[in-house]
Amino acid sequence: MSTGTLLDRILEHGSLSVRFEPVLEIGDGAPRLDYLEALIRGPRHTSVESPDILFEYARNKGQSSAVDKACIGAILRAARSLPRHVRLGLNVHASTLALDPEFLTFLSDSSAAADIDPARLVVEVVEHAPPWDVGGFRNVLEGLRAIGAQIALDDVGLGHSNYLMILECRPNYFKIDRYFVDGCHADFHRQAVLKSVAMLAQAFGAKVVAEGVEKQVELDAVKGTGIDLIQGRLFGRALGLEDVLSSSFVATPAGGRFAGACARSIQLSWASSSAASSALSARTGRERNA
Repeated sequence: MSTGTLLDRILEHGSLSVRFEPVLEIGDGAPRLDYLEALIRGPRHTSVESPDILFEYARNKGQSSAVDKACIGAILRAARSLPRHVRLGLNVHASTLALDPEFLTFLSDSSAAADIDPARLVVEVVEHAPPWDVGGFRNVLEGLRAIGAQIALDDVGLGHSNYLMILECRPNYFKIDRYFVDGCHADFHRQAVLKSVAMLAQAFGAKVVAEGVEKQVELDAVKGTGIDLIQGRLFGRALGLEDVLSSSFVATPAGGRFAGACARSIQLSWASSSAASSALSARTGRERNA
């Protein structure tokens, strides 16, 4: 398959598939759906089906903006079927925001065509290189906020998602990379990083999402750092639209059966942990009094 043909295939209407992964608020009660992050896969049975390869290909060909727009178009068309209370996360490269003067108009028009209020959107800024045109980048972020969208900075702590990008984005969400979450329950230094990001986000009036939570012990450790938004396979894999709708986990603002199942699982785990802690305290007390 030639390069031109492959790019044409990527940009072809209906060639990209969309999956949704929940970002959940984990407080003292049942988990609540904060928003759904939309994830893209490239055309099936091609060399760019994997999203990492898809976006690397787009960068190498200087087509990040065109592919970003194709992805957003596919996501918004799919999201038309979601309940109106559900907010939606869209990944966009910082270079697209900075260098494509038509992006904001494109997003506004595409949202209107899909009958989706831009206030439901969380624009997740991703990048593997600086945005170059900082002035253009700032202007588009201001435009996004003006139409009601919120801003998330993805992969905080890695690559170009650094302090400079935090200052430029002033994000509503800090999405801390899974590298810092993996094994954090047994690593004091990872916990220290998570706590520092939580404190920094608080100063910005922002929320923190811990990505890649896969184990209950990691969830417990993340909560202990002051972070109360999580995302990861502990709560299941990303789902296609039909599975999302049939499972009804977005049927209510609290997350439907999906959130209820999460809540029961977590509450059972916390109850077990509390019981074990109480038993240990009682045993320690008896030993001291012996």
